[in-house]
Amino acid sequence: MNTASSPSSVARADAPRSSGSAGPRLDGPVPDVTLPLRFVLFGIFSLVSGIVMLVARPDLLAAYHYNQHIVAITHVFVLGFLLSIVSGAMYQLVPIVLETPLHSERLARWHFVVHVVSVTGMVAMFWVWNMKQLGHFGSGLALGAALFSWNIIRTLLRVRGWTVVSFGIASVLFWLGSVVIAGLALAAAKSTYELNESSGVNPLLAATLNGLRAAQSFLARFEPLAVMHSHAHLGVLGVFILVTCTIAYRLVPMFVIGEMQNPRRAWTSLWLINAGTAATFLAVLNQSPLKPVAGLISASGLLLYGLELHAIIRNRRRKTLDWGIRMFLTSQSLLGVLVLLGLGLSRPGIPLTPFSGQLETTYGFLAILGVAGLAILGMLYKIVPFLVWFAAYSRQIGRTRTPALHEMYSTRLQILGGGSWLAGLAVTIAGILASHPACIRAGTLLLAASLVTFAFNIARILGHLVHPQLQPIAPRVPASGGPLRTTT
Repeated sequence: MNTASSPSSVARADAPRSSGSAGPRLDGPVPDVTLPLRFVLFGIFSLVSGIVMLVARPDLLAAYHYNQHIVAITHVFVLGFLLSIVSGAMYQLVPIVLETPLHSERLARWHFVVHVVSVTGMVAMFWVWNMKQLGHFGSGLALGAALFSWNIIRTLLRVRGWTVVSFGIASVLFWLGSVVIAGLALAAAKSTYELNESSGVNPLLAATLNGLRAAQSFLARFEPLAVMHSHAHLGVLGVFILVTCTIAYRLVPMFVIGEMQNPRRAWTSLWLINAGTAATFLAVLNQSPLKPVAGLISASGLLLYGLELHAIIRNRRRKTLDWGIRMFLTSQSLLGVLVLLGLGLSRPGIPLTPFSGQLETTYGFLAILGVAGLAILGMLYKIVPFLVWFAAYSRQIGRTRTPALHEMYSTRLQILGGGSWLAGLAVTIAGILASHPACIRAGTLLLAASLVTFAFNIARILGHLVHPQLQPIAPRVPASGGPLRTTT
């Protein structure tokens, strides 16, 4: 059998085992492909919606970020885009990486419904600043996060022993629960609650209202901006950056045909990021002069992560890096810029001026769309083709010739989209720092142009579900003559 021509090799082309490695293949236990795809598509829709909002209202980024519309758009990106795709990716990747089936696909489908309704409602309530209704939709988001966490935890419990990846995933679930609880407390703190005793008091309702008042009283001790910023760091650092580092430790070696170089360094990096997340949350919340120390703990973990990632890339066996991996690595290089900016903003005593306020906006924009956003767009070029290939072609292995993953989309459009995204980030950040709406609009239009190329490629990939491109396996003619033989 000629494995170089075998259709089954296509599925493994982007994730072969290293020699002697016990790591998983991408042909392990895979859930129904429509499950992660629905999260991915909702995430892409949310990203497009958020960019369209910024194109329409560039003045929002030209002003200070503490206003209801920026908060609403931020949650479009964070909950609608980032959290949706992280959820979908983990539903696909956790069973593959841990080589065990997902605990319950039914729970995951319910999670999707609850997630979409809750995120949509939360964004709408942020836009009109209705905190009481926001809390109701936020409770729905908490329910979805609980379903997600329970599903992944039950899947993790099937695996014997802890690995760097399973520890990282468990840590992400902990911080996800923490940030959801913190968000609900924030909504409770900005609402008012009255108990109508004339019609009788429901004990459960009374207990709930007393709990909400207690949360309100507790958060009243802290400065409102400090509460919002601590909540934001908990989500971005503890959930999205940590999950990026965790997944990178498994997927990057698979895609570049390499292996982890120093497991101790990888473990230490995740412990430091976890410790830095907790320290940063507390320091920012309390406006402590120890904020730079907390920032240095997180920076130390990210530095070790960068060193390990560099070592993996340097010792890879696949010499040519495809553009999906290049986009991902570019996003990780932006982590250095983000860390330096964060450390600068953590210095005690910085006065709140128009420029320092725009530096804070730049910090958040770079974290969400520069680091996390670009990383996800790069990895989607690896994840979505595999999902679609598996659904459209896995049953055709050995029967017909199927396309390779990179043949399912246009590499030229991918390169054009990646360049446009980086240019859009640069121009938008320049506009934010200068408080210049026209410049911000130009930058967000570049981001929108990048999404057009991305959407075209995604549509092209999804087209294989409708019109699979199957070709007969070409016969091979022996050099010495004789009967024809088909390569299988």
